Amino acid sequence: MSFPRQSSEHSSDAERCVSVDSPARLHLGFLDPNGSLGRRFASLGLVIDGFSTRLELRPDVRNRIVVADGAAHDAAARLERYLATLQRETGLDAPLCVRLLAAPPPHAGFGSGTQLALAIGRAFSSFHCLEIPTRRLAAILGRGKRSGVGIAGFDRGGLLLDGGPGADGSAAPLLSRVAFPAEWAVVLVLDDRLDGLCGTAERVAMDALSPFPRALAADVCHQVLMRVLPGAIEHAFEPFAEGITTIQRLIGDYFAPAQGGSMYTSAAVGRALEWLGRREPAGIGQSSWGPTGFALMRSRAAAEAMLAAARAAGAVDPALRIVITNANNRGAQVGLGAAALARV
Repeated sequence: MSFPRQSSEHSSDAERCVSVDSPARLHLGFLDPNGSLGRRFASLGLVIDGFSTRLELRPDVRNRIVVADGAAHDAAARLERYLATLQRETGLDAPLCVRLLAAPPPHAGFGSGTQLALAIGRAFSSFHCLEIPTRRLAAILGRGKRSGVGIAGFDRGGLLLDGGPGADGSAAPLLSRVAFPAEWAVVLVLDDRLDGLCGTAERVAMDALSPFPRALAADVCHQVLMRVLPGAIEHAFEPFAEGITTIQRLIGDYFAPAQGGSMYTSAAVGRALEWLGRREPAGIGQSSWGPTGFALMRSRAAAEAMLAAARAAGAVDPALRIVITNANNRGAQVGLGAAALARV
């Protein structure tokens, strides 16, 4: 298998060091998990700041994975597997050190597995001056089998809509990318006591669900096309927020049997968000299998005020972690050379 090469300005291996900062994403909902028209899933997602996967790659005397304190407990094994796959597929087996500096909590709704794979894939290809599109990196490393928003978000950030993976297993095509309004805020509600479904448990849960009704898929698509995307483009917050909340309720009710009968994996997250949603216009819901919930709000000031009121009213479980952040409209950042490693 051949891979096109870029020209390189590096004069020595010592300078061929690469850093990658890859933002997390929120999964805002599937459009048609049952594939009533032949394409399963299709996804709406938003790339966010504050929960990046950050790693650096440099030459070494042997393959080595170094994981910083606080990173995912299984990250080292996954990085080792991804690195071995990249070396095998390209035939470029010069020993490398991969150092994971930061990563979002795993199995929490941030797409951490895809970002970890794409971050090392882009670092590896940049180190070797290979021109490998992100979609191909995802295929090599086995990512993007359902949602394509993590792949598109890696390249461009923003509010993203994909068309679902192809029948041949190819990554989902990007249908729409909208720059998320900078003035809107993203409130994240995390419950670190729980994990969302993943791996075998996720597959079993998906297989046990009843078929996704075609009328429900039509309703979700209607909300996306007539409320969410126009609202984001025109900076019309209330129709955007109403569309997001409606989609989340439609999808959440469908997946509730796999989540203990609720659209929220964490009851505490659900209580906090529902309290907020009754008092302030907001797009509320859960990212993927959670347990992370979100509230998309018209401004940081509105988010801070409502969060203070929620805490004063006792609506926020003290065990929850709440972060106010912004959307990311840039995508992943790549730094080349030894100096870049210190900057990221």
